[in-house]
Amino acid sequence: MTPALPSIIQREVDRAVSADEPVSLLLCGSAMSVMGGLPAGGAPLRGRASLELIVRPFDYRLAAKYWGIDDPRLAVLVHAVVGGTPAYRRFVNDDSPAGPDDFDDWVCRTVLDPGTPLFREARYLLEEEADVRDTALYHSVLAAVANGNTTRGGIAGYIGRKAPDIGHHLNVLEDSSLLRREPDVFRFSRSVYRVCEPLITFYQVVMRPRWGLLESGRAASVWKDARGRFTDQVVGPHFEELCRQFARVEPVFGELPGEVGSGVVADPAGRTQIEVDVVVFAPAEPGRPPRVLSLGEAKWGKTMGPGHSARLRRARDLLAAKGYDVRDTVLACYSGAGFDAELLAEPDVRAVGLGELYSPAP
Repeated sequence: MTPALPSIIQREVDRAVSADEPVSLLLCGSAMSVMGGLPAGGAPLRGRASLELIVRPFDYRLAAKYWGIDDPRLAVLVHAVVGGTPAYRRFVNDDSPAGPDDFDDWVCRTVLDPGTPLFREARYLLEEEADVRDTALYHSVLAAVANGNTTRGGIAGYIGRKAPDIGHHLNVLEDSSLLRREPDVFRFSRSVYRVCEPLITFYQVVMRPRWGLLESGRAASVWKDARGRFTDQVVGPHFEELCRQFARVEPVFGELPGEVGSGVVADPAGRTQIEVDVVVFAPAEPGRPPRVLSLGEAKWGKTMGPGHSARLRRARDLLAAKGYDVRDTVLACYSGAGFDAELLAEPDVRAVGLGELYSPAP
């Protein structure tokens, strides 16, 4: 953005107002740091905006309808690549996969094709941010998170820096809505970072390591090599996030949810930690212990069985000992591959498959 643009706009608006001429001005942009800075603080346009509207991506259900996909499994795969940004369908000339068997070919002829606008979009999302100077370092931070290094120390170790040295970069990426920091719902001193835009995760895991081959038209070979990483590092974590979004919908677990997130429960007796992918709290009530509506585990590629529910029961017992109210806690298993008969027979477990995940919101 031209640094003088806000002052130019202010001058022209003031000129129109002083001449008693009606004027309306619509400013649009996709760079959050740029658009957010226009009316902020001591900026020339401070106090002059009558409407500040942030256009959010479609939620995962609406995104599936927009892409014309009625198969839930295919919908998750496509959403793990392009998320809910409606413009991305136009970036691939309205090409939507014809069915589950067409997904691999669709990836090769769209996002991995150098001739489509979507091919370089993930790089542009970072480069258009005004506060980003050393793009290589910022890409390394995003790559660290996309590859599963979600703590500040893990990110620093991945890129070969000390944790205090990357504080500014993390703040810039948060301000640009490219990263978000999520606190552990059981330990507020511990946080993890997530990439906000699915396309960036896909780029960092699948495309960036083989960028030269992709530019030379080797999409099929690159995709064959990256398919396993895509399933484990892109779709798996993305499915967990979709399950958290599902849990935020009223009234999935009987009443209006409060905070929804993930957390780690320490198990001193077992000398281990239990990661809980989907934690749903009831709205906080002053003077009462936190009430847990649900504890959930999400597995994209595994059939879930009693071992998964047993781990959730152990977490529930440990939380009860810590003073949490778990009397009405629902144990939820979310799976993209299904459930065995033994798990389905457990009366205290709710099994949430892809069909329910994509059923219309209540």
